[in-house]
Amino acid sequence: MTGYEMVIGLEVHIELKTETKIFCGCSTAFGGEPNTQCCPVCMGLPGALPVLNEKAVDYTVMAGLATHCQIAPLSKMDRKNYFYPDLPKAYQISQYDLPLCSGGWLDITVEGEKRRVGITRIHLEEDAGKLVHRPQGDTLCDYNRCGVPLIEVVSEPDLRSGEEAKAYLQKLRAVMRYLGISDCRMEEGSLRCDVNLSVRKKGGEALGVRTEMKNLNSFQSVTRAIEAEFRRQTGLLEQGEAIVQETRRFNQGSGKTSSLRRKENADDYRYFPDPDLPPIFLPEEKVAELRVSLPTLPEEWAETFRREYGLSPQEGEALAGERELAELFAAAAPQCKNARTLAGLLLGEGLRRMEEGRGIPASPAHLAALADLLEREKINAGAAKKLMGELCCRDADPAALAEEQGLWQQDDRTALAEAVAKALRENPKSLADYRSGRAKAAGQLMGAAMAATKGLANPRLLRQILEEVLGNSEV
Repeated sequence: MTGYEMVIGLEVHIELKTETKIFCGCSTAFGGEPNTQCCPVCMGLPGALPVLNEKAVDYTVMAGLATHCQIAPLSKMDRKNYFYPDLPKAYQISQYDLPLCSGGWLDITVEGEKRRVGITRIHLEEDAGKLVHRPQGDTLCDYNRCGVPLIEVVSEPDLRSGEEAKAYLQKLRAVMRYLGISDCRMEEGSLRCDVNLSVRKKGGEALGVRTEMKNLNSFQSVTRAIEAEFRRQTGLLEQGEAIVQETRRFNQGSGKTSSLRRKENADDYRYFPDPDLPPIFLPEEKVAELRVSLPTLPEEWAETFRREYGLSPQEGEALAGERELAELFAAAAPQCKNARTLAGLLLGEGLRRMEEGRGIPASPAHLAALADLLEREKINAGAAKKLMGELCCRDADPAALAEEQGLWQQDDRTALAEAVAKALRENPKSLADYRSGRAKAAGQLMGAAMAATKGLANPRLLRQILEEVLGNSEV
């Protein structure tokens, strides 16, 4: 496998957060009772005529502008013909040769190195329905999702590893969430990814035969599927066998891919302009208006945090990954003594809550005050973590919470010396291990001493006292 490299391109499907569907007035709300959000238009019944949702076009253009794409002044909707049970009219309204957006890019950072990933196109289309496979062996069709507007973001084959693909997906997801055009909840299917992967000898120029893995809906699934398919293809090539162009499915349980169907080409879909929908004209004024409406995007935030507060690129990108977190840090950082201390607090419990979509109710002033308590060693890291958890649930003065819960840091040398003595007395084996040259035993004794103070000791002072005692040969 070391003699080969993978070549990866991603097709990312992102449902747009409009209130109604792309061609009708049916709701796009997730989780409705099956087949209760349908009408003759989204079901494709005879005589029903689609009307394009202008907001869906606006959102697509915003996605293109945020990813450095060229916006087409003239575009159109096409019919992509194929039969599948979750596509009741046997064609999907999509875009083919005149997409709304093309020729863009996103920069990603992997292992400290920045890479640019080209974006071939972003086109607007309607989603299909959903098949529900039941344990008893039958399959049900839920058509609520039919007609939900989505964009397909097609990358160039610029990715070379599962980690790069993950980084690209995370960056793309962050940008779309910043724009407010999609919630990108992978667990609900509002962001899904198809992986196109081929293999070639390292140093080669020609692309190999690619396979496509459909509808991967988690970052972990994407990386695991890429690694599994890379192993499979290199194994076949080493045995002198040919790769077949096909669509494959990734099985989470087995960690392997399996053949689903032979891959279709564009000609197989018999694209033609949809006769029921007029062309899309985008005046320059409209595009300029949408450009002005764009918020500060993740890359700009990350660079600001690096430049103004001395954060590392990794810290800046992590904070910038969630818009609300970035804005909260930007508001709180000028109010605290050390912005890096604040960043460390937010990148723990704060980031986890943001990724879960729960938000942080604490004010920037109280978050800055918490960072200052830790910076001035009024509390230790354990207490700060606990107080950060409180501020993630309610807005309160961290000093008052520390007083109320008895979380002030213990700095009294006499009390800390007693805690060290207790730890040594109650952990004779760890002490003996340390004396016999096992340096890790000191960490066990430090943990025991910290526990004796209920986690409230000044760790720097406690460690100093422990080292002094361990250095005394009479102990």
